[in-house]
Amino acid sequence: MKVHLPALSRRRLLQGSALLLAQGGLAACQTPQEADRFAKADALIQQAITNGECPGAVWGVGQHGHLIHRGVFGARSLEPQREAMTWDTVFDMASLTKPMITALAVMQLVEKGLVDVDAPVARYLPQFAAGGKEQITVRLLLTHFSGLQPDLPRNPDWWGKAAATDRIMQAVPKQPPGSGFIYSDLNFIALGLLVEKITLQTLNVYAQKNILAPLDMVQSGFLPPASLQARIAPTQYDEHGHMLRGVVHDPTARRMDGVAGNAGLFSTADDVTRYAQALLDKRAGRPSPFPLTRATLLCMTTPQQPAGQKSLRGFGWDIASPYATPRGDRLSRTSFGHTGFTGTSLWIDPDNDCYVFILTNRVHPNGGHSVVHLRHDVATAVGDALGLPLSGP
Repeated sequence: MKVHLPALSRRRLLQGSALLLAQGGLAACQTPQEADRFAKADALIQQAITNGECPGAVWGVGQHGHLIHRGVFGARSLEPQREAMTWDTVFDMASLTKPMITALAVMQLVEKGLVDVDAPVARYLPQFAAGGKEQITVRLLLTHFSGLQPDLPRNPDWWGKAAATDRIMQAVPKQPPGSGFIYSDLNFIALGLLVEKITLQTLNVYAQKNILAPLDMVQSGFLPPASLQARIAPTQYDEHGHMLRGVVHDPTARRMDGVAGNAGLFSTADDVTRYAQALLDKRAGRPSPFPLTRATLLCMTTPQQPAGQKSLRGFGWDIASPYATPRGDRLSRTSFGHTGFTGTSLWIDPDNDCYVFILTNRVHPNGGHSVVHLRHDVATAVGDALGLPLSGP
């Protein structure tokens, strides 16, 4: 795939000019006025750490092609030993895997004419028709309107990709396909299997070649190598009392050996910035290495749910569903994003040419606390700092 050098050169220039952060502080190159601009958002994150909602966080704001603010707070590890959070900490991205990797992979296949979003999934995975799923289309999986249950039961216990695949194929919808929104990991596990069936590659191998490499996301991927281990933010103790570090937190993805369509991606703040900026540039028609055409990206990031439904979902991305609180009160109603159970979030606003990400391991060390309000309040504070008007419901 052709790489557009102007976008890459601009990005590297920005990265090269950014100074490292001090613990809990702001970029040293900022003027006091620039630092004060986001002081409220920084204070919200610091307060969440003080309240025990997360051990630490890395976060940033980008606008008009620049990373205009970034912060590093707290610790990446509390147990078995304390470690300071750093900008280059590697995070388990959890469900951000869905839009960033799996949905994008599916839409690349759509562009090649290998997948039709309105075709039954059973056209590509014939066994999927079992249990009354013969009318479930790729679109319904991508938008979470398939009617499938939220996740795979783990009782009786099972392990392995073959066991997960069998359970996905035999699953029975909880409600008629297309009739309502149910956020379901099964949807994206099935989509991951679809990508693997068509490409004859495992999802991690496909993603590395067709998504991560074109975007120069050299610190991201499934199954992180030992060389990154020391920088990975641990999540929580597993059922055997072992702290998960570099092993995916999501129980289903873990049972699938770490590679699944619903979870498994690990990434860093720098790579999330690369992804978000490339997406914004492509969406705006600017030179960009984002590995999708602008027309297809517009489909991914505008409402694609069945007609008459109130929960607005793009292909993989959330726009206005019950999970869209990270939009805050000032990012536009056409903005989109996603969250991850471990405490990650990314929200992108093409109307205001900006994005906000927060990376935490809020489940560390023993399950953690909710950061739903934190995401909302930080996004609202960012909107205030950028001078954005109230966006309405």
